[in-house]
Amino acid sequence: MSLQDVVFICIAAMTLLGAFLAVWLKNVFHNALSLILCLFGVAALFIFLNAEFLAVIEVIIYIGAISIAIIFAIMLSRPWFHQSAPRDPIKLVRSALASALLFGGLLQLLRLTQWPVADPAAGDFSMRGIGRSLLTTYALPFETVSLVLLIAIIGALVVSTSKENSS
Repeated sequence: MSLQDVVFICIAAMTLLGAFLAVWLKNVFHNALSLILCLFGVAALFIFLNAEFLAVIEVIIYIGAISIAIIFAIMLSRPWFHQSAPRDPIKLVRSALASALLFGGLLQLLRLTQWPVADPAAGDFSMRGIGRSLLTTYALPFETVSLVLLIAIIGALVVSTSKENSS
């Protein structure tokens, strides 16, 4: 058995252990941490398969964003045994109306946009090319997304702090 085989078996075992613990444990926070372990193992498998870009994307998007968002949701949610206050119907109607307007606007924007046809021969899809595009051509959308995520985190902290102070 070569060193590569041993490394692959260790990485696969770590991935399977993380997946098993994510399903088997009873504490939701421990489930989220086990999911991170499993996703880290998947990223390591991508590196083992010489797909470094997929490994980086796995770490940035799934571990760095989605798993942390899950942990924030777990930490900021109310325990199940607490009684929730009745919902205000006026706020529900306003929220539904705002959501419907936003959905309609985005749908109209998608329908009216002239989408360019992708030409694989014309683009550089390497990690260096994608990084160059993110930091030059698409710098504004990239920074806008990071600003929106920052505002969402600050808003979640403000909402959770205001609920703790009021009770």
